[in-house]
Amino acid sequence: MTAAATLGLEVRLEDLRLKTPFRISGYTFESTPVVIATLARGGVRGRGEAAGVYYLNDTPALAAQRLAEVAAELRRGLTREALQVMLPPGCARNALDCALWELEARERGTEVWALAGLPSVRPLLTTVTLGAEDPAVMAYGAQALGSVLAIKLKLTGEADVDIERVRAVRAVRPDVWLGVDANQGYTAASIGPLIPALVQARVALLEQPFRRGQESELDGLRLPLPVAADESCLHLGELDAIQGRFDVVNIKLDKCGGLTEALAIAREAGRRGLKVMVGNMLGTSLSVGPGFVVGQLCDVVDLDGPLFIAADPPPVVTYVDGYLDCPPEVWGPHANWPGSHAG
Repeated sequence: MTAAATLGLEVRLEDLRLKTPFRISGYTFESTPVVIATLARGGVRGRGEAAGVYYLNDTPALAAQRLAEVAAELRRGLTREALQVMLPPGCARNALDCALWELEARERGTEVWALAGLPSVRPLLTTVTLGAEDPAVMAYGAQALGSVLAIKLKLTGEADVDIERVRAVRAVRPDVWLGVDANQGYTAASIGPLIPALVQARVALLEQPFRRGQESELDGLRLPLPVAADESCLHLGELDAIQGRFDVVNIKLDKCGGLTEALAIAREAGRRGLKVMVGNMLGTSLSVGPGFVVGQLCDVVDLDGPLFIAADPPPVVTYVDGYLDCPPEVWGPHANWPGSHAG
C-alpha cells in the first residue's frame, strides 16, 4: 500500500431467511435484511455487516443510501474517529466502522482485539434465545438445546402466559442460567404477578420490562433481580438516563453504531459500576465477529444470531457446549497470519 492508495467502498444488501419464524413482543420475523459494507485499499479488504434497528425504522436499505452518500469522503481517506462525527449511531455507521476495524487489522497484520487494547481473546459463554411460543413448545426447544448452558426467553407482556413459559422451561432445564427479555411488553401496573414467578424460577436477568421513554416507571420499584436496559440505552450518550434505574446495559453494535462506540460504552459503564451485556440483532457470523471482541469485556453475552439463519455463509463462528468462539478467518486478520488468535 502507498500513501496515495484509494479507499474504495462496495455496499450490498441481502435478505437472510430464518430457519423458523421468530416471535418477540409485538413482532414476528421470518427473514432479516442486512447491509454489508466492504472497504478496499491496496488489495486489502475490510468488511462490516449490520441489520439495523427495526423499532427505530433504521433499515439496511436506508443505511445503504447513507453509505453511498459518504463514498466520496471515503476516497479522500476516513478514520474511525472521523466516522463518529460524520454518521450518527445506527446501522450505516456500524457496517462502516466494523469494516474500518478489519481493514486496519489486515493492513497492520495484527488482530482486531489487539487494536482494541485487549491482551487476548477467549471463548465466551453465550445465551441462546427461545422465541415467544406456547409454553410446551418453548420447553421442548429448551430440551433440544442440549449442552447449552445459558438460555434467554422472549416474553410478550401477557403475564399469565409468560409465567407458564418461564415455569415450563425451568422445569425441563433446572441446570441453566436463565434470563428473560420482555422487549418493552410490560408496565409498572402489569408486571407485578410476573416478578415472584421469575424469582421462584431462579431467573438471573430481566431485560427491558418497560417501553423506551417510560424508564421513570422503574423509580420506586424494588425489583429482586437485576434489570437490563436494551431499547432504553441506544448509545454512549444515553448512559446518564439509565444510571440508577438499571443494573445492566445491553450493548448492540447496530444501536450504537459500531465497535468503536461499543468498546467505549463497555468501558464507561464499567467505570460507573454498571454490569455490561453484549447482544446482537439477527445476522450472519460476520456480524458476530465485532461483538465477540466487545464480549471480552462483558458480564453477559448474547451472541446467538447466526443460529437462527437458514444458511450462515462460511467461514462461521462455532458454538460448542454453550461457548461461542470466533476463528480469525471469520472477521479480522487472515487465518494464516502467525498469532492471529489466542484462546
